[in-house]
Amino acid sequence: MRMQGKVAIVTGAASGIGRAIAQRYLAEGAKVCIADIKGAEAAARELGALGVTMDVTDEKQVDAGIARCVEQFGGVDVLVSNAGVQHIAAITDLALSDWRRMLAIHLDGAFLTTRACLRQMAKQGRGGSIIYMGSAHSKEASPLKAPYVTAKHGLIGLCKTVAKEGAAHQVRANVICPGFVRTPLVEKQIPEQARDLGISEAEVIKNVMLKNTVDGEFTTLTDVAEVAVFFAAFPSNALTGQSVIVSHGWHMQ
Repeated sequence: MRMQGKVAIVTGAASGIGRAIAQRYLAEGAKVCIADIKGAEAAARELGALGVTMDVTDEKQVDAGIARCVEQFGGVDVLVSNAGVQHIAAITDLALSDWRRMLAIHLDGAFLTTRACLRQMAKQGRGGSIIYMGSAHSKEASPLKAPYVTAKHGLIGLCKTVAKEGAAHQVRANVICPGFVRTPLVEKQIPEQARDLGISEAEVIKNVMLKNTVDGEFTTLTDVAEVAVFFAAFPSNALTGQSVIVSHGWHMQ
């Protein structure tokens, strides 16, 4: 019960990595607010949490959703900025609208949720933890993913700045950088990359997604959720402004 008495809000938590983190936080004793653009209330009912419908690119929805979490649970101690999408396209084929949508969801969403939670954490005076869902693509690039790679690199910069500014309020900021996790987001990429690269789906998995791992294995939801608990429950400000890669060795540094 490493998070007993903590209040956590997880964005993009109706499914995939966000849902796994929310479920693990609940098991560790936290009160959890599940925020998502759709399916939040249904997921919350299933898990025994609070559900908030939230488009993380909408300033009013973000501020209202976090205010509701604070009203329900008496504050917020942990933010997991996890909401994200993927778009597969070569730069020469990429529409400006898709570029802007990707950056808005990943970076505007991270900024807006951070600002709202950091304001509340500063007011509370009991510290906090802000966790960003980066990617191995926060560290290196892959073809056909220009806006995703750009956004995930950007989260590293935001995290470092929040770690500096949050220190005055005992608020830590860190980034989780998973490798390929077999979520619906990744499942959707497999046929898209097979089409654009002119190879089979099996080859995408073996020679693109898992080629550089040490064991040919996908990163699991459990792997990522364990790191999310580690960052949320860490007992001091010694661990802030950092990024941890969880990728079966897909990327090492």
